[in-house]
Amino acid sequence: MNNTNNISRRKFIGQSCATVGYTTLFSTLINMKAFAAAAMNNSSLRDTSDYKALVFLTLDGGNDSFNMLIPRGATEYAEYATTRSDLAIAQADLLAINPLTSDGKEYGLNPSMQNMQQLFETNKLAFLSNVGTLIEPTSMADYQSGAVDTPLGLFSHSDQAQHMQTGRPHERTNRGWGGQIADLVQSMNTNENISMNISLNGINFFQYGNDVIPFVITTEGAISIEGYEGSSVYDTARTTAMNSMMDHDYQDIYKNTFKNTVQISNDAALEFQAVINTIPDFSTPYPDPDNYLARQLRMVAKIIAARDIFGFKRQTFFLRLGGWDHHAELLHNHGELLSQVDVALNYFNAVMEELDMHENVTTFNVSDFGRTLTSNGNGSDHAWGGNTFMMGGSVIGKDMYGNYPSLDLNSDLSLYSRGVLIPTTPTDLYFAELAQWFGVPNSDLDMIFPNLSNFYDPNSGTPPIGFMNI
Repeated sequence: MNNTNNISRRKFIGQSCATVGYTTLFSTLINMKAFAAAAMNNSSLRDTSDYKALVFLTLDGGNDSFNMLIPRGATEYAEYATTRSDLAIAQADLLAINPLTSDGKEYGLNPSMQNMQQLFETNKLAFLSNVGTLIEPTSMADYQSGAVDTPLGLFSHSDQAQHMQTGRPHERTNRGWGGQIADLVQSMNTNENISMNISLNGINFFQYGNDVIPFVITTEGAISIEGYEGSSVYDTARTTAMNSMMDHDYQDIYKNTFKNTVQISNDAALEFQAVINTIPDFSTPYPDPDNYLARQLRMVAKIIAARDIFGFKRQTFFLRLGGWDHHAELLHNHGELLSQVDVALNYFNAVMEELDMHENVTTFNVSDFGRTLTSNGNGSDHAWGGNTFMMGGSVIGKDMYGNYPSLDLNSDLSLYSRGVLIPTTPTDLYFAELAQWFGVPNSDLDMIFPNLSNFYDPNSGTPPIGFMNI
C-alpha cells in the first residue's frame, strides 16, 4: 500500500476524476463526512469474525419479471402465452432450469440469461417469486373492500422505489433499511473516515441511517472537483479559490464548518483513492466496457479486495441500472437489459471466486414493482408483485422460493383484469432474511422492519423464507 501521507492534497484532487460540478460536489462532500460510532455492542451481533457484504441492485423503472422467470411446461406455458399475447417469448427459446424443489411445474429463463441459467444450475443463484411491498397479508377480497392497509403510492415509481429501499411501505421516510442495519453493525469496522455504505450511483434512501450515510463514488473512484489544477484560465482561478478556502481559518462558525467538511471529505477521498490505486487488475476477463453494471461491479470488487486495508468487516453497496419502464418495445429492450445484467453478474461471481470471497458477498435485486401481464399493445404497465434473484455462496441456490402464481387473468391474485398480481411474499421477509445473514439479531428486526410481525415471528427459530445459509 502507498503511504497516503506522501500524496499531497492538491496532487490527489488534480489527478482524480474532474467531471463533477459544484452542486454535485457539495452533496457528495456532505455524504463523505466522518461517522459517529454505533451504540450497539459487538457482543450482540451474530458473528463478528468474518467479512460480509450486501450488494443491493435496483433495476429502476419496474422490471417485467414474468418475462425473466417464465413457466415452461406445456400447460403453464399455454396459460402464460394466452395472458401475455404479443409479449410472450417463444417456448422453444426459454432456457430450462431445474429447481431442487418442485411445485409440479417447469420453468425457464429469458433467452438473454444464459450465464444466469448456469449460475442457477450450479447452485450459485436463486429466484424469489411474486414478492412485493405489503403492510399486512392481503387477499383480493381485502384489497377490493379496503379492509387492509396497502402501500402508500401503490403503482407510483417514486413511492415504490422508496419503499424498496426503506422497508417501510406504510410511510414516506428518508431512513433506509441498509442504513439502519449499518447503525447497528458499523462498530465492527475500524475505519472512521469512510462509510461502510458505499454508493456507486449517487444519493439513495437504502443506505441512510441515523448515524451512517452513504459514501458516494463513481465507477472510477472518488469524486473530485471539476477543473481542479486544470490548464485553462478558469481552472487556474478555481484551483486558487479552493486552495484559499481550505487553507484559511474562518472566524465565522458556518464558514469554518463548511471548510472543515471540505477538508474531512477530501481526506476521506484521498484515503479511498490511494488504496484503490494499489489494487491490481483481476485475472477474470473484463466484459464489454460499455456494460455500466459491470463497471459498477468491478469497483465493488476492488473495494472488497481492499477490505482489510480499509478496515471493513461489514459493507453495503448500492447499484442502480435504469431503463426498465418498458411501456413500449418491451421484448427487444427488456432482452437487451437482461443481457447486460447476465454478463455483469457472471463477471462479478467469477471475480468473487477469484478473491475467495464468494461465500461472503450476497448480491440481490429489487425493482420498483412488477408489471402488468397483459400487453398495452407493445409493452406492459405498472403493477405490483414480481420476481427477483439472489446470488452468492451463502445463497441456497438452484431453487425457487415463494409461490410462483398462476398467470391466468381470472386468478384470485390478478387485479383489474390486467394481471396486476397481489404479492404472495412481502419484501419484509426478503429483506429480514438478508439482515439476519448480515448479522442483525432477531431482536432488532422489528425495529428495522416495523411490519415484519404481521408476517413472521422473529423468535420462531426458523428463517423468514429459507434462501440464505445463516
